[in-house]
Amino acid sequence: MMKKIGLVWFKNDLRLHDHEPLTVAQQECTDLIFCYCIEKDAFKKLDLGFRKADVNRFKFLKQALLDLRKNLTSIGGHLIIGEDSALKTLPELIKQHHITDVYAEEEYASEELSLVNAVMDALPEINFHFFWGKTLYHKDDIPFEIEKIPLTSKAYRIPAGKQSEPRKTFNIPVKLKAVKGVKTHRFPSYISYGFTKNEYEKAKPFVAGGESEALKRLEYYTFKSELLTGYRWSRNQSDGLDYSSKFSPYLALGCISAREIYEKVLAYEAKVKKNQSTWWLVFELVWRDYFTFKAMRFGNSIFHTEGYKNKAIEWKNDPADFERWCNGTTGIPFVDAHMRQLNETGYMSNRGRVNCASYFVHDLKIDWTWGAAYFESKLIDYDVTSNWMNWHMQAFEIWYTNPVHQSNKYKAQKFIRKWIPELAKRNDTEVLIPWTFDIPVYPKPIDVYKKWDRAIGLIQKQEV
Repeated sequence: MMKKIGLVWFKNDLRLHDHEPLTVAQQECTDLIFCYCIEKDAFKKLDLGFRKADVNRFKFLKQALLDLRKNLTSIGGHLIIGEDSALKTLPELIKQHHITDVYAEEEYASEELSLVNAVMDALPEINFHFFWGKTLYHKDDIPFEIEKIPLTSKAYRIPAGKQSEPRKTFNIPVKLKAVKGVKTHRFPSYISYGFTKNEYEKAKPFVAGGESEALKRLEYYTFKSELLTGYRWSRNQSDGLDYSSKFSPYLALGCISAREIYEKVLAYEAKVKKNQSTWWLVFELVWRDYFTFKAMRFGNSIFHTEGYKNKAIEWKNDPADFERWCNGTTGIPFVDAHMRQLNETGYMSNRGRVNCASYFVHDLKIDWTWGAAYFESKLIDYDVTSNWMNWHMQAFEIWYTNPVHQSNKYKAQKFIRKWIPELAKRNDTEVLIPWTFDIPVYPKPIDVYKKWDRAIGLIQKQEV
């Protein structure tokens, strides 16, 4: 019988726990190679003037890969890191190590699928094995075919919740069947991807990457701090680490699995408390599933200006307005503070994303795909379907969000002072509506809209 030599191709599944490709490869092969391939094109400059993925995403990926390398090494493995593309690295490894089979997580979005198909076309003699691992519910277990995924989340969520059950997680292997003598790779230099030393050293992702950090955060947010109990009521804040779970960056690179989180929530409900908050966290994992499956249904139309409903909207697309929004200099503090936080840390709260996107689409009237592309460039928790479907909803399906009213409602003064030093010494009213005062160090708004009058008046009354 011919020896099966396998290659585990890590992509957005940078973990050892709950990893079906790794588990099956261990069962089926006599020897294994472990590999991750950086795609150089992921960091290229776009026509819009910024990178497809910026330096915080690069650094967060590095942290996650170094942790994966450490964890693989601890159980007898290694990690080969390709510097250019899977199309270059995988054929070289397959030839060098006489690989017969490749094991990997199944992809679902067009760019990633195109890469996988190109690799398969280049290696027709290799057996490829793909496993679904992104979502809480396996795509084969939901009560819908992908092409019939409902148009509303409720129509999906209720039947899915009643008729589906998350599959059990896979354990971390005790000892890996690694090919002997394979040296683990260093992470390539930032210079190879066009980043400067200054850019790289200044980059400080909001949380540290990697499976170890992800599992530590899961334990902290549940049993260690019991913050999960109050999540339903704290989740709309903007500042700090503890108002929300901060699982999204780890889910984005697959440093943690949705099923691992689900099992921890069930244990928490059994031992600590079951309430609206625990339900809400699971609800958000189900919502993430829904966006994934819905985006699979509609394909590339989710990246087009007209969206999957093919709606024509007249956009102004003023490049100067776009630049001010990107830089956090619109003159609207609630928007600017969140954008500056995004630029510096690669993270922004859900409350910030809703407000910045709504202002972008409905006030500045800039093509929503520009904003979605900018978030893709910056967010360390960038997830292709979550990002593009959320922006799609802001453009076509959600009512307007008033950033002046929201800044007051959520008492954002402290957050604004933190991210906009020009307003650091201003009082609570000046911080929210600085254009009504003489504050030359902070930019005047691009525009002040009549629909904000009531919110502005309410803030002014509070001052009295």
